[in-house]
Amino acid sequence: MLLIPAIDIREGKCVRLRQGRMDDFTVFADDPVEVATRWVEQGARRLHVVDLDGAVAGEPVNAAVVRRIMEAHPDLPVQVGGGIRDEETVEAYLETGARFVIIGTKAVNEPHFISDLCAEFPGRVIVGLDARDGRVATDGWSKLSRHDAVDMARHFENDGVEAIIYTDIQRDGMLSGVNADATAKLAEAINIPVIASGGVSGIDDIRHLCDVSESGIYGVILGRALYEGTLELKDAQALADSRAAPVFGK
Repeated sequence: MLLIPAIDIREGKCVRLRQGRMDDFTVFADDPVEVATRWVEQGARRLHVVDLDGAVAGEPVNAAVVRRIMEAHPDLPVQVGGGIRDEETVEAYLETGARFVIIGTKAVNEPHFISDLCAEFPGRVIVGLDARDGRVATDGWSKLSRHDAVDMARHFENDGVEAIIYTDIQRDGMLSGVNADATAKLAEAINIPVIASGGVSGIDDIRHLCDVSESGIYGVILGRALYEGTLELKDAQALADSRAAPVFGK
């Protein structure tokens, strides 16, 4: 199971939100590139980079910062999200070094967009499903749709997406514990990898995810726990390597 440090960018700085609220955030560093280097030095095998301002604006706002991160670590897989709503933005990110693009709001509002992207950029598209009580949220988590997360995940699997990122908004940034059961339920319903997100507070959450990893949980995104020091990346990845079930070929 892959542990993926998150770098969320707001106004050019590395921040963490609570429950996805743009007005409830903590600045952890002025330079996201330095943060990326810190996680790489601690053994990160992939980074999760999100343009928070872009997610709200509906177009990239911090693309230059994202590009600097990828230029500083050209051999590291980076998955990029936030404000990606058209094919030109996808192509620009992939051409400047992103391994994957994450589509959220546009995927929910215009599902055909995903099928077109998967045909154009096979193996490079991840869909982010951000949910509260099983319902998918959009527009930087500011709007709650009527769509069921499991049903949408099945739809996107059929379109050919590489993976699903499942975020429990109520737990994100709260250090309240990962929703492993809901993540496992979604993973069991589809045949592509699922990446957990939201609420990881410490090593016990990694153990819990390892216990249900056979469901198809490929990885987990780590945020506030890393930044506040309640979880050590190196130790957590070592635990995941020793205990989690492989999901390749699921």
